[in-house]
Amino acid sequence: MTKITYIAFDGTPFEVDAENGSTVMENAIKKGVPGIEAECGGACACATCHVYVDEEWTGVVGEPEPMEEDMLDFAFDVRPNSRLSCQIKVRDELDGLVVRVPERQG
Repeated sequence: MTKITYIAFDGTPFEVDAENGSTVMENAIKKGVPGIEAECGGACACATCHVYVDEEWTGVVGEPEPMEEDMLDFAFDVRPNSRLSCQIKVRDELDGLVVRVPERQG
């Protein structure tokens, strides 16, 4: 299992053991992390699973694909480390990943 820490907007941490092959979004939904709405169910068709990847993890997580970049245009308060959590696949290299949930979703 890969450990992911979600930091809610109010600063509350949620530590989750995530299964490799799933997405950061799927694990947030399963564990009830507040602020991840995931209205499209992970189809990269909305921006309601927006997260900020902690700076030390951006290189490991990687850059968004063009389709994800287009969807991020609809997100609230986009930053250089913004990603849609439905597009981040869980893998061993992400063990310890920290993502922050924005104040609101797009």
